[in-house]
Amino acid sequence: MLMRTDPFRDFDRLAQQLFATGAGTWSKPSQMPMDAYRDGDAYVIALDLPGVDPDAVDIDVERNMLTVKAERRPAVTGEGVQLELSERPMGVFSRQLVLADSLDTERIGATYDAGVLTLRIPIAERAKPRKINVGRASDGGPRQLSS
Repeated sequence: MLMRTDPFRDFDRLAQQLFATGAGTWSKPSQMPMDAYRDGDAYVIALDLPGVDPDAVDIDVERNMLTVKAERRPAVTGEGVQLELSERPMGVFSRQLVLADSLDTERIGATYDAGVLTLRIPIAERAKPRKINVGRASDGGPRQLSS
């Protein structure tokens, strides 16, 4: 049997149990760290989800709220297996992001590779810069703008 004593880890574990939002549920951003950047005409969000099965990832968009939920299950299960030490958090993790209105939430793409969930959110056509030509009215009247 493995025995390990770390009073700070024990205190942190106790605090997490006391202040958690629910048994086995965490929603701290540090549990699902991410990077976000713009790449051309899309925003890219990369979320670290090591040890999570891609089938256990759920991505929802409602209006401009993006919700990513993932469940990390114990890797070692079965009859006769007794877990001696577990330092990796298990359970359901979630992260919510408010997306700008200028993003096209209808065309979000998601890939999962090497424990990283990558979301590509294209910029909506209506939000891209465009040139507006100014035309001349032949009768000297007001000018009309066209796009």
